[in-house]
Amino acid sequence: MSRPGSRDKVGGRSLTVRLRKGKERTVSQKEWLERQLNDPYVREARKRGYRARSAFKLIEIDDKYKLLKPGQVVVDLGAAPGSWSQVAAERTKASEGRGRVIAIDMHGVDPLPGVTIFKKDFLDEDAPQLLFDAIGGGKVDVVLSDMAAHATGHKHTDHLLIMGLAEAGLDFACQVLAPGGTYLAKVLRGGSEAEMLNRMKRNFAKVRHVKPMASRDDSAELFVLATGFRGEEAKP
Repeated sequence: MSRPGSRDKVGGRSLTVRLRKGKERTVSQKEWLERQLNDPYVREARKRGYRARSAFKLIEIDDKYKLLKPGQVVVDLGAAPGSWSQVAAERTKASEGRGRVIAIDMHGVDPLPGVTIFKKDFLDEDAPQLLFDAIGGGKVDVVLSDMAAHATGHKHTDHLLIMGLAEAGLDFACQVLAPGGTYLAKVLRGGSEAEMLNRMKRNFAKVRHVKPMASRDDSAELFVLATGFRGEEAKP
């Protein structure tokens, strides 16, 4: 498993911010706010105009593996609040009218230059057809999935939920990706299910787990990256 990116390149040195105790905040709220105030990725996201620190996860992965190129067609599953779509639009030049980015999320995403946005749950029965129509019968170069279910607090249940989303994204990717295409999806530590990994290895030239530096060390979050789509399932 690789860890692309570097914390040294993001933000700068600063004094640690400590909040005073107050009746208006719980301990957990105070800890969360302190972490946000002291997080260099949060500061840098605000500085650069990204909607969330998660933008740097995709930036770090793309800097190392070169997934996104000008003129590509990209589909972003679970796009809210839109930071991955922002990065994709910048790097495909969709914001300049060269590439295309199509985003979907049940919570909706505020408008972004060069991004076609659908407020829709990707797991809805009619969601894939909505995306197929938006693609217009062509093929997609990259499918991104930062989808995550609401945490239950039960480790095994949370793992199964997020793996289900990653598998749904894989089903879609195998239908729309062009030869040589890429699928990048969020999973949780513990690894991807063997069945899903085996399916990826049949359909892609290379499959690896990555954890960018922008993913917090104490987070169970990982990403599975499948490159070089060859669509073995579609062959007789």
